[in-house]
Parts: sequence; C-alpha cells; structure tokens
Amino acid sequence: MPPTWVHAFGFTVLPHTASVFSWSYREEITGWYAGLKKPSWCPPDWVFGPTWFTLYTSMGYGSYLVWKELGGFTDEALVPLGLYGAHLLLNWAWTPIFFKAHRVGWAFVELLCVYGAAAATTVSWHRVNTTAAYLMLPYMAWLTLAASLNYRIWRDNKPKRE
Repeated sequence: MPPTWVHAFGFTVLPHTASVFSWSYREEITGWYAGLKKPSWCPPDWVFGPTWFTLYTSMGYGSYLVWKELGGFTDEALVPLGLYGAHLLLNWAWTPIFFKAHRVGWAFVELLCVYGAAAATTVSWHRVNTTAAYLMLPYMAWLTLAASLNYRIWRDNKPKRE
C-alpha cells in the first residue's frame, strides 16, 4: 500500500487534470470572450486561474478526506465519491460548451447542473466528514458568481431581433 501522502496528492491533483487542456481555449478567451459584453462586476481574467487552482485543490483534498474516512473505494463510498465524479465531469464539460461551441445559454443550463451536483456532493460529504464539506463551500460560492456571470453574458449578448 502506498504511503498516505501519495493518495492525498493523487486526489488533490485529480480535479486539475482538465486544466491541462485550458491552453486550447486561449484564442477563444483573448478573441471571442474578450469581445463579449460583460457586467461591471465581472472579475478580471487574471483572477480565474488562481481561483480555479485553489478551488480544485480544496475539492480534491476534500475527496481524499471522504475516501480515507470511508476506507477507500467501498460500497459506502459509492454515493459521495460517485456524486463527486459526476460533478467533476459536468464541471469539465462547461468550458468547451462555453468557449469552443459559444453556446452561452446551454453553458448556463449545464452550469446549473454542475451546481446541483456540487450541492449534492457537499451534502453527501457532510454526512461523512464535515471538513470535506466545508472545503466545498468556497466552490459553491464561486459557482454562484459563475452562474450569475454566465447568465448575464447570455442575456446581454443575445442577437437582436429585427
């Protein structure tokens, strides 16, 4: 069995794996996204990278705490870690929908699904390890901001009807 730190490191790094592909969206961010009308409270672009790094690290470590508390990938861990995995897949799907497909409305709907899955994950984790659930709270707050921002971008950039 590997040392405990190996598991902690693996779980903490896992959410970051989709970030490897973020370079492929650079042109969309500096081109298409830069040209969209955004609300005055939209964070500057440089905030997103460090924020996501922090949030992914927190949720990853939280998943490790749940895994450890439940003794690994046991039957008891199926729901809390399964919800977490589903939530991560939904989270990772938002970026190509928004930045590659430019489907801002669909991205908003998808983000609401992310929010629901993240909330379910947080509740299921709270029953296992309160620290793990608390590590999800900044992410839930960020998702609230992200959903609000996504909605405003969608609303404010709809094509005008003649």
